[in-house]
Amino acid sequence: MSTPTTPTKKFASQADLEEKKVTFEQISEHAWAYTAEGDPNTGVIIGDDAVLVADTQATPAMAADVIRRIREVTDKPIKYVVMTHYHAVRVLGASAYMAEGGQQILASQDTYDLIVERGEFDKASEIGRFPRLFRNVETVPAGLTWPTMTFTGKMTLWLGKLEVQLLQLGRGHTKGDTVVWLPGEKTLLSGDLVEFDATPYAGDAYFQDWPGTLDNIARLQPTQLVPGRGPALKGPEQVQQGLTVTRDFIRDVWTHVKAGADAGRDLNAVYRETYAALQPKYGRWVIFNHCMPFDVTRAYDEATQYPDPRIWTAERDIEMWKTLEG
Repeated sequence: MSTPTTPTKKFASQADLEEKKVTFEQISEHAWAYTAEGDPNTGVIIGDDAVLVADTQATPAMAADVIRRIREVTDKPIKYVVMTHYHAVRVLGASAYMAEGGQQILASQDTYDLIVERGEFDKASEIGRFPRLFRNVETVPAGLTWPTMTFTGKMTLWLGKLEVQLLQLGRGHTKGDTVVWLPGEKTLLSGDLVEFDATPYAGDAYFQDWPGTLDNIARLQPTQLVPGRGPALKGPEQVQQGLTVTRDFIRDVWTHVKAGADAGRDLNAVYRETYAALQPKYGRWVIFNHCMPFDVTRAYDEATQYPDPRIWTAERDIEMWKTLEG
């Protein structure tokens, strides 16, 4: 009598083909959130004389839907695009906004450096992982999305009389993470430093730094927040919840992986143990099965011999997946 086998998980998000419902809602006087049931979010700031968009969607064709919704509420020019970090799913739609008259693509210098080092590898890697999120990928111009202006630490923009701050509050999701902060409205666009009802992707993360970076966000006392994935967080209690669950997930992964690595167990054993420990608490979150192999691999690297994330290539993605999930 043959022993039943467990079905192999489809690689990354290749089985995720269901379209999501988009919501475009105003969350403070000048800030709007474009969300889609756990797909990557876009934050929009409509100032006195111009518009800023943070995280562009994955392709110009997908960005066109963001632009259409912006045009339903304002005809002000889209002047600024902010890259909260370098991941392709966040930035490859930028050309659509520049075609609308955009003047600057802004990013931290650390993000620029990451694009130089690993942008092409990341682009190929992410397109392979997320076929639905790279709809009409042929509309992406050849090459990479490059910032036209970079900063270190802090940059202040004025959209008329509206103050907008771009802040690096610490390493977390990547080493280049930037948040967009409206101090006058206590509203924050966090990029993937914060997620809600969605699993943080930590394949390029700094696990030991990320909780402290979330503490730095909390010190700003935001009352509205657009996370990288999941619904907009409205009110101090929801914002605190978003920060807490993101921090808890990162700490839980790190605690289990570090303990396994310190005990001398190999990556496969640590992955199985960590997945089993976290699945009951987090398994319902969007892209949990996608993220866990990448997250545990990066945490194991950080706990052993790689303080900085190694580059993910399309080939490394597949090799890792076969090793842990094959």
